[in-house]
Amino acid sequence: MGTDSQSPARRPGRRRDRHGRGLRGMLAPRPVPIAHTRGDAFDAMVLHAVDHLQPHLAEQLAGVEFAVEDVPEVSHSGPGDFDFDDDILDDNAVPLSRLYRNGVAGIATPVIVVYRRPLESRAAQSEDLADLVHDVVVEQLARLLGRSTDEIDPPLPD
Repeated sequence: MGTDSQSPARRPGRRRDRHGRGLRGMLAPRPVPIAHTRGDAFDAMVLHAVDHLQPHLAEQLAGVEFAVEDVPEVSHSGPGDFDFDDDILDDNAVPLSRLYRNGVAGIATPVIVVYRRPLESRAAQSEDLADLVHDVVVEQLARLLGRSTDEIDPPLPD
């Protein structure tokens, strides 16, 4: 089919969608807060929790990697039969976080994985979620270092 004077030539690679509305793109530019996803906000909460602990645990934190996954992989032998090891922090048989003491997937240092969706489902508001993320990070660091949570994150004096 050739081009004639009545049909415009198409440029390769640029097409309209099937409804003729034009090319699709981002709804908002990246620096605008509305462009950030819930996953981005959750990642920032984990980083904030680690940054909060940095001043008095800098040396210990230097050798620890932190990761976020949406949901945990759960394997069990039957309904209601969950057998978690001590490195999984769970709530009513739902893993919230996992500690890999010897690393994982080519990472030789300890890795703490925080699971986003289970934590989000337990928080009523974003402030609650930030507190819960902080508590999970502190708990897993306490397990890794063999210390109490109060040693990892000392309570504020009254």
